Amino acid sequence: MKIIYRAGDIVEAHIVAGMLHANDIEPFVGGHYLQGAVGDLAMQGFANVFVQEEDVEAAQRIVREYEQAASSAAETGSDDELQTDWPDPDSALPQT
Repeated sequence: MKIIYRAGDIVEAHIVAGMLHANDIEPFVGGHYLQGAVGDLAMQGFANVFVQEEDVEAAQRIVREYEQAASSAAETGSDDELQTDWPDPDSALPQT
């Protein structure tokens, strides 16, 4: 197995693993217990996503797309591009 992605935390590692799994690549997320060992501190470098050697090339392409989308969202200031066209839920409330 080879590390294909070094996540900031275990949640991000599972997001990437889910994307790989959706593309028929079987991932393995490592670092669950290592991250818990440091307590409540937000430590990085413990959560890694692994894939089999034969899946490395396809996995790298998917990870690249994920990183580009994340970078693009950061540049535009949008956390979720799908929500940018949602109406303001407070707009229907009466003004006081």
